[in-house]
Amino acid sequence: MDLSRLEQILDEDNINNIQNLNILLVGLGGVGGSALEALVRFGIKNITVVDNDVFETSNLNRQLLSNINNIGKSKVTEAINHAKAINPNINIKGFNIFLTKDTLSVINDKYDFIIDACDTITTKVLLIEYALNNGYKIITSCGTGNKFHPELLTITTIDKTINDPLAKDLRKILKEHKITTKIPCVWSSELPVKTKDSNIIGSNFLVPNTAGILLASYVINNSIKK
Repeated sequence: MDLSRLEQILDEDNINNIQNLNILLVGLGGVGGSALEALVRFGIKNITVVDNDVFETSNLNRQLLSNINNIGKSKVTEAINHAKAINPNINIKGFNIFLTKDTLSVINDKYDFIIDACDTITTKVLLIEYALNNGYKIITSCGTGNKFHPELLTITTIDKTINDPLAKDLRKILKEHKITTKIPCVWSSELPVKTKDSNIIGSNFLVPNTAGILLASYVINNSIKK
């Protein structure tokens, strides 16, 4: 993969360090898709992706990996194909599963970072426990639905989030399980707008994809030796 433009701003040791990272990415929707894009285009060689979903037409307005030709197809399969179309030499593997305590054993590699881009709180808690128990670095994503302002996204820890219903529920469960809330996360201070149908979360391209780039940015910038 040609990284000549990256070589203008990073030295060889840092580029090699980034390329050799081993990343676990859980969730390939709007947030996870853009995180994957950034990781691949930075030349990261070893990535494991996990998702049990397929693409739907409702994904087309925001999910980077979706297109009219892959509706109904596995997100994992399409993500792998997309990554290899950018870097044919990438070592990317995928698991088309929903992560639970019973299925967690399939992701048994040693990871430098775990990126949680899923939207299920129980899975988030499971991944945080898994990372803490194994000494892996992790960053999680909080709510990006019903929001319009990517400039209000930031990186902090879960205990410092506000105006985010998902983060609030996550904090509560972590505290109940006596798990630290000092976990890095991407979150938005924007108040969610109300949807026409309270059972449906609205979303657009702006916030989820920016959140995904911030997740990847955290991993990359924490791997650069100043």
